[in-house]
Amino acid sequence: MLGCVAACGGTPKATPTQSASPTLADDPALDARVDLAGKAAAAQDKAYAALYSLDDDSGGRQHNVVATIAADGTWRVDVSKAMLGGTTDVSIVSTAAGVYQCTVSSPSNPITPGCVKVAAAGKRVPKDNSPQVERLFRQWLPVFRDRQSPLSVTEVKPLAGAQGTCYSVDSIAASIQAPVDIGIYCYATDGVLTAARVGFGVLKLVSQVVGPATVQLPGPETTGPAMGLDNLPPTVGPPAGPLPSA
Repeated sequence: MLGCVAACGGTPKATPTQSASPTLADDPALDARVDLAGKAAAAQDKAYAALYSLDDDSGGRQHNVVATIAADGTWRVDVSKAMLGGTTDVSIVSTAAGVYQCTVSSPSNPITPGCVKVAAAGKRVPKDNSPQVERLFRQWLPVFRDRQSPLSVTEVKPLAGAQGTCYSVDSIAASIQAPVDIGIYCYATDGVLTAARVGFGVLKLVSQVVGPATVQLPGPETTGPAMGLDNLPPTVGPPAGPLPSA
């Protein structure tokens, strides 16, 4: 079973914190930009562990996602069936030492977890080694907080089944790469991400609990290489750590 929702704070709550009712403003676009910055600031200081569902637009699969955001700023995002052609679970973990891609043991894949460092602290995981969803939780918060970042933000109707306030986020700099995943982001007032619709799928909160004080690697650091998205696992023998990319 992915993650540590049950271990990091008790029984999951079925309902996240509600956001306040939206208010009208003379400049709705500016108001939405300021409001999103406030939600991102709240999220930066919020420790929680939450279970999400992810409907994958590219492969038509549904994944379980467990995001664990610790009080000390470390975090871990587990995604089921995300790597090696959709056959293998993965955990992306960020500590002060860097960002790691880790294998995850499960009843169907009882391996010894191992972790490969794939990025410096605070940096993005390389595209070929990333399930993508991890960056929605922490890595875009500084961009949302920076009101000078080239973003267009509009408050929109909540996504179906989502709670909190939802914002449509687009880039206003067509000549450069978008600074975040363009799409719709929904937040509760305390900063918990309740839903998102981006290019790779739709994420929705299922349950949440209080986050831990810190997050540690689920296994020892190994030399790698890290798992890729499209590789298939070997037919014999359990891996001691992440499997090589093509």
